[in-house]
Amino acid sequence: MIESHDLFHEFPEHAETIRKLVLSSDQFVKMMRDYDDIDHKILRIEQRVEAASDLYEEELKKIRVNLKDKLYRMLVSAK
Repeated sequence: MIESHDLFHEFPEHAETIRKLVLSSDQFVKMMRDYDDIDHKILRIEQRVEAASDLYEEELKKIRVNLKDKLYRMLVSAK
């Protein structure tokens, strides 16, 4: 089964902090949009809606995890 990797699913314990940062941090919003865009591309590849090489898919996953790490650090420091 293909899972959603949006931030609210990844970090449910930080849902309130995510909402707060969306309202107060343009940098967080931009990174979250980038993360969501990449996650959406990966989801479409995994669902076979879009064709992509394994190399491209893996590169997208590396970018997603890097963004997720940065977003997590922002969430922890905002608490």
